[in-house]
Amino acid sequence: MYNLIDGKKIASLIKFEIGEEVAKRVTEGRKIPHLAAILVGNDGSSETYVNNKVKDCAEVGFKSTIIRLSNEISEAFLIEKITGLNDNPDIDGFIVQLPLPHHISESKIIEAIDPEKDADGFHPVNIGRMVTGIPGFLPATPYGITELLKRYSIETSGKDCVIIGRSNIVGRPLSILLSQKGFDATVTVVHSRTNDLPGHLKKADILIAAMGSPHFVRAEMVKEGAVVIDVGTTRLPSNETKSGWKLIGDVDFENVAPKCSYITPVPGGVGPMTRVALLRNTLMAVRNR
Repeated sequence: MYNLIDGKKIASLIKFEIGEEVAKRVTEGRKIPHLAAILVGNDGSSETYVNNKVKDCAEVGFKSTIIRLSNEISEAFLIEKITGLNDNPDIDGFIVQLPLPHHISESKIIEAIDPEKDADGFHPVNIGRMVTGIPGFLPATPYGITELLKRYSIETSGKDCVIIGRSNIVGRPLSILLSQKGFDATVTVVHSRTNDLPGHLKKADILIAAMGSPHFVRAEMVKEGAVVIDVGTTRLPSNETKSGWKLIGDVDFENVAPKCSYITPVPGGVGPMTRVALLRNTLMAVRNR
């Protein structure tokens, strides 16, 4: 029988811990953390995600701000808005919600963010700190995943960990974190050009799917007793929900779960942990000041 890794439950515990620290700051008359988000356009997934961030902030006693901008804005205009947040002493951390419209360079936007206010942990300075083991803001989703592994006491040392996906947001940074001292996993990153992909997956003690391909990971690809972390969140039309869509993970949960020792659901697994990582990074930013 598999154990369900409950991201909602762990995120609630971490929010409680953050909330206690914020309450202490308030009684001591110190600054209340303030997290801001810039949302460009009206992508449904991004809108939901940003609205949930506002709720998270309220729950832990943070201040929050959302800046909504049209899809038609120029790259220069967005950089101007970012500069405003960089220079605003009341804003401790902020994110620019991805994806951005095609005419705006994501890398330029990420580089425009002050590394000391980079709540998503995507700035090259923070990635560099992570690679060299210097404390800093960790990328939100990899942080959330490593925290789940820790809090469920899942052994990583010496384990074969296979990550599907090589994005700069999840796959690459997560592979670095899990191979570092403290986690000590042997990490393989596989992708669309990997030869014998199912063969690699079948060897994994810990399998992390982060590719955005619904139900790609099937039962025959998974080793008996493996730990499976599903990062995928694809919106597909559904008649079963009020919204008319449902979130589908990269893992065929129903058929894969019986083979696992631990597995995350979608939704309710990695997602809440990604959001709580933003709170953690913002709290670290206000402490650093």
